[in-house]
Amino acid sequence: MSPAASRPPGSLLGLAAITRMAFDGADLSVLGARLLERIEADPGDAAALLDLSTVLMAKDRQVALATQAEALQLQQLYHLPAPRTAPGATPLRLLAVMAPGDLVANTPIEFLLEHSDVALDLLFVGDDIPLPESVPDHDVLFVGLGESDASRAQLERLVPLLASWPRPVLNRPEHILSMSRMAACTLLRDTPGVEMPLSVRLPRQTLERVAREELPITEVLADGVYPIIVRPADSHMGRGLVRLDSPLAIARHLRATTDREYYVSRYVEYRDADGEYRKYRVALVDGQPLAVHLAVCQDWVVHYQRAGMAESADKRAEERRFMERFDDEFGRRHAAALHAIHERCGLDYLGIDCAEAPDGRLLVFEVDNAMLVHAMDPADLYPYKRPQMRKVFDAFRGLLARAAALHGPVEFAVEARAS
Repeated sequence: MSPAASRPPGSLLGLAAITRMAFDGADLSVLGARLLERIEADPGDAAALLDLSTVLMAKDRQVALATQAEALQLQQLYHLPAPRTAPGATPLRLLAVMAPGDLVANTPIEFLLEHSDVALDLLFVGDDIPLPESVPDHDVLFVGLGESDASRAQLERLVPLLASWPRPVLNRPEHILSMSRMAACTLLRDTPGVEMPLSVRLPRQTLERVAREELPITEVLADGVYPIIVRPADSHMGRGLVRLDSPLAIARHLRATTDREYYVSRYVEYRDADGEYRKYRVALVDGQPLAVHLAVCQDWVVHYQRAGMAESADKRAEERRFMERFDDEFGRRHAAALHAIHERCGLDYLGIDCAEAPDGRLLVFEVDNAMLVHAMDPADLYPYKRPQMRKVFDAFRGLLARAAALHGPVEFAVEARAS
């Protein structure tokens, strides 16, 4: 029986279940057809619309987002029961505040809770989706919105609302607001053991002046020396990321792009002696560092899905060693730096994309509460991954349990409406 068929009509299948179907090779067009049948039978079936938007996301992002918007106008609160609960036990109740958007818009909360005993309510909020009059009772509230131009105003509205919330709040919005590329590098730039070059956000017109040599790069970027890294503002997963070594190269790049704003930072060479680049992803769960993945690539723009990990047994063997020896090797080498990052960022759950600089420091590319963390890769090819990701998921479940223990059985009566 398929996951879609195992749930009652009108219920939400959810992001994790649909993504796992895709990773397992299922034909999602079959699921899409079933969801369309549900919607045709009941145009008000918001859960089917939301699931359909997930199915469509990989094929047509704009259509997927439009379908998601239609679902959220009908309904902004969705429930996913605990995947497993011991007989007689009561599941922990988690309310996650989420933003509309694609896979990188929010903390991948459903992936973190796969196979857990946590019942999840997803509450979507946005500029055209006001906070509801009330919310369901819960043991813990988790702010899932990632920092972006689209979410900034909503995060700012959540700050005063959650300041005196009667339930424990994890990943408070005021800390998420500090995760923009500019704010994060300012926050971490003088952290002992950390190398994180300054990043500035520039309008296209300013970068054009640099390209024409009317404005020295050092006047817009305090540590600016060529080569520099340029990427479109609010971009992810390496989209539009380039390394430029002169004003002429900037001019050529601008002629080929139409973006209005860019992030610019100094490039740090991090190629290892064997000619390969290595990018590490680490999760900090209540301050505990845990390995998520290692990508090895000959290109300095390292992205896990494009690094050829599936095609190389040697690369996978290295990733396995990274995971199995993390506490004694990578984690120990950078223990002080990782602890300082946790303290400065103030987030209960955080992802870090990083490398090791030639001088031994932790070269931080990005800190983000919405990084993709999952256990979807095929077990036959990556047999070491699921045990490691279980450590991450268990640590996250422990974080929720410790937070839930902070409140007793008081009556819950909260108006969620912002003033």
